[in-house]
Amino acid sequence: MALALGDIDTARGREQVFRSQHPQSLKTLTEIARIQSTEASNAIERITAPPKRIRALVADKTTPENRSEAEIAGYRAVLDTIHSSAEAIPFRPTVVEQLHRDLYQFTGVPAGRWKSVDNSITEQEQDGTEMLRFRTVSAVDTPDAMNELHASFLSARDGHQHHPLLLIGAYIFDFLAIHPFRDGNGRMSRLLTLLALYQSGYEVGRFISLERLINESKETYYEALQAAGHGWHQGEHDLGPWLNYFLGVVAAAYNEFEERVGVVGGRGAKRASIEQYIRSSVSSEFTVGEVRQAAAGASDSYINKVFAELRDAGIIERIGSGRSAKWRRLRTEF
Repeated sequence: MALALGDIDTARGREQVFRSQHPQSLKTLTEIARIQSTEASNAIERITAPPKRIRALVADKTTPENRSEAEIAGYRAVLDTIHSSAEAIPFRPTVVEQLHRDLYQFTGVPAGRWKSVDNSITEQEQDGTEMLRFRTVSAVDTPDAMNELHASFLSARDGHQHHPLLLIGAYIFDFLAIHPFRDGNGRMSRLLTLLALYQSGYEVGRFISLERLINESKETYYEALQAAGHGWHQGEHDLGPWLNYFLGVVAAAYNEFEERVGVVGGRGAKRASIEQYIRSSVSSEFTVGEVRQAAAGASDSYINKVFAELRDAGIIERIGSGRSAKWRRLRTEF
């Protein structure tokens, strides 16, 4: 675990240097991460919408048409608040309640208050029966539990008693074990993960979606939570399985960041050349071959990967299919 922490801190240093030297080149990654984070975090809870609707909701270019879209729009709103104001957001229970209220702001559902009824975590079997996965903190004990959790976390964080990533991982696990809200606990845990990481200087979640990485490893996510939960109420649980998973997600995000921007190996220059060609091309339509000539050294597979990310961000669209396919620029500002 110590090795993982060291590797993450080293990668964070490289990320911070790249951000200071190439701030504009990260704009597209930020747009892609916003879309992927909003889509994936809701998808984990089986809240979905067509990709075009999600892109429009994240861009704030449309209004929600149903409950699922309302929840997706709420996640985007809270995500944007954390992205823009993390350092100014006090990490305290009342703020957690406010963020939960904002998560449901488009639904008309009362939110922003601790649960009033017990809500143990259950799993539905194939035959329709429910199996108890974890017994959470009772509704009556939840306010005190959340106050104690935040007091302990802030004392340890501000006192530099432990590595911040270990404290953040422990906080998120306890938050999920308490399950303080009637609904939305999973999504809130992922938003609070970003808030706590940003406040401790780990900002890779702005550029690489942690929520997508969790969604892609959902089975392992639940297994890690379950394995670490045995004995939690008695204070005899082992956080190791969960912390290993949590650190693995953060490390994977930094690895993906470096792969995409080329902190190691110079790929950042290739990506910048591709994006510059798309912005400045006289014609709004272009092919992989044309971009290859402008971005010397970039392989077709790498160009196609960048194209896919720009497509997901609503910057370009594909025309046709196969080897004769072309791409069309939809906007130049990105």
